[in-house]
Amino acid sequence: MPSRICRDGISFLYAQEVPMKLPISPRLLACAGFVAPGDRVADIGCDHGYLSIYLLTEGKARSVIASDINEMPLMSAVKNAEKYGVSDRMEFYLSDGVRSIPRDFDCMICAGMGGDTMVSILEAAPWLQSSRYRLILQCQSKTPLLRRYLSEHGWRIAEETVLQDGKFLYTVMEACFEPDYPRLTEAECYFPPALLENPSKDVPAYYKWVSEGLRIAAAHNPGKQPVLAALEALAQTEALRWLGDVQKQELKQEEQI
Repeated sequence: MPSRICRDGISFLYAQEVPMKLPISPRLLACAGFVAPGDRVADIGCDHGYLSIYLLTEGKARSVIASDINEMPLMSAVKNAEKYGVSDRMEFYLSDGVRSIPRDFDCMICAGMGGDTMVSILEAAPWLQSSRYRLILQCQSKTPLLRRYLSEHGWRIAEETVLQDGKFLYTVMEACFEPDYPRLTEAECYFPPALLENPSKDVPAYYKWVSEGLRIAAAHNPGKQPVLAALEALAQTEALRWLGDVQKQELKQEEQI
């Protein structure tokens, strides 16, 4: 059956094509890992729809609302949904964030955006601040800004993981609305407790990258010095001592070179 896409109240039909191998990156697979069986998912900024399609073909989601602010990638998502035979469980919307989509979903995924863009999406949709919704967020940049916003607006980062995809490290987090949960400290906005609850093998590399970035920033902005000091103090706690051991081992290796 052909797919439909809604734009300005008008439905358009698109013909079916032959399926091909689904290309999906490790960071998108990590996002999929946070989806609960039977979830109704809103994939915001769906691009070519690969994550949405994966969730449906693998039986991880019941249905998907796929949206994008740009028409061309959304058209590609429509065609790809037809190729993989999942268009009957997908709806497509040309939308700036969540402004033009239905609200009947369980979790919202934003992947491949900067933290400032995600904050703008959340600020424009205060109705998301409800226990009925979960957020799955894969940030490309300004992650501390996003964590700070979530914490200040009642969202608890329930789980977060770090992974390497190509040459880069990415974080993926799940947030639940719990307005009474304690806020993150400034240092925790850079390195949150959730990263250590089920730490991945890439956490030490992420800690090193974050601390080095803060050290450079503090050299030019004295206001960052207290944050760097708090982060380094955090690394000496029992929970992060193993990260300190990793750093010591790296220093020994550098001394031997």
